[in-house]
Amino acid sequence: MKLTILGCYSATPRALTNTTSQVLEINNHMFLIDCGEGTQVELRKHKIKFNRIKHIFISHLHGDHFFGLVGLISTFRLLTRETELHVYGPKGIKEIVTLQMKLADSWTNYQLIFHELTSNDSELIFEDEEVEVYTIPLNHRIYTNGYFFKEKEGNRKLDINLVEEANINVAYYRKLAQGFDVENEDGVLIKNETVTLPGAKPKSYAFCSDTMYKEDIVPVIKNADVLYHESTFLEKHAHLALKTKHSTAKEAASIAKQANVGTLLLGHYSIRYDSLNPFREEAQEIFENVELCDDGKTFNF
Repeated sequence: MKLTILGCYSATPRALTNTTSQVLEINNHMFLIDCGEGTQVELRKHKIKFNRIKHIFISHLHGDHFFGLVGLISTFRLLTRETELHVYGPKGIKEIVTLQMKLADSWTNYQLIFHELTSNDSELIFEDEEVEVYTIPLNHRIYTNGYFFKEKEGNRKLDINLVEEANINVAYYRKLAQGFDVENEDGVLIKNETVTLPGAKPKSYAFCSDTMYKEDIVPVIKNADVLYHESTFLEKHAHLALKTKHSTAKEAASIAKQANVGTLLLGHYSIRYDSLNPFREEAQEIFENVELCDDGKTFNF
């Protein structure tokens, strides 16, 4: 599982900082999460292939989280994209994008599919054989969701010595990897767990965009390997967090601790701060395993 931070600051883009956008590579998928201004430029900087992005998840309709979307969709058109593109986001996102495309007479030459979200409860919005994606209902000034990406259980590992001792034909190896019991050459049913080992532990990533402190997301993201949680303010500005419906680093850490996550990533910093280190220091008073996001930073889990 690889996470590339394209932008992780709040409010407006600056010469050296970008607004929220990140790319998650998980189990052969490449998901774009939020799409602030300049996202496609950052994608090029990091040599991320545009045609690998088939699903875009937008948390909410504040400009610093989606103003780069129409530009990216338009660039896909200029590149003669043929692969369909799925966009997940709040109700209204289809109207915004299609109106701009209509007025510019720039309809896409590929299938553009919108999945508009309205539920205030966590729901499954994407699933295939490898990955599931759930919404994480958040509490911001407008309707907002985070997203929880979960790998499914993969194939089991064959203990080849035990498999050969059990006299199982090679034609059944795939069935064993898929978890099935099989008959050996003598017609004896061999229990799967006696000749295989568990596969790699499925990984999970929770992205919690703009939100005030919200304890009821804890059951949704319980035991996530990695949690990205906005931390716009330090404790000395907690009153601003409450007023603007954002979180502090300590509040993010409290959510991480309650949810028993593996690693906490902080981001969406207010540009009022000259250093990011105090964010880590305040969070580590509550939760030890804290990493600071920054533009261009890559995490491998």
